[in-house]
Amino acid sequence: MSIFEKIIGDFEGKRQYREYKARVKALPEPYRASGAALERYLMNLGAGNDTAMLLAMLDDLVTLLEQGAEARTPIHELLGDDAVDFAETFLANYPQGSWISKERARLNASIAKAVAEGER
Repeated sequence: MSIFEKIIGDFEGKRQYREYKARVKALPEPYRASGAALERYLMNLGAGNDTAMLLAMLDDLVTLLEQGAEARTPIHELLGDDAVDFAETFLANYPQGSWISKERARLNASIAKAVAEGER
């Protein structure tokens, strides 16, 4: 199974992903490049393996960029001064399936368990 199949999943998911990519490609600059950069960051940060969540997140992202482009909202007003903060806040809205969310929860549980065992 290729990495693409792991990310996208079934045929319907592939169709939705292709539509998303076409929507990003149709964006004017700098929205197109910003969308590609945000997608890369979000995918590397922890989009997880939940295909439905991933597609919903990407659809919401491109919709935001399309609306910003249509309203001619400058990209810095749309995303704020810190694109990393924007991306991480955006990703926090999609915690299901995110490997980083699972790792954060696992870290907190491990520390809580270590503290509890140390207090016995």
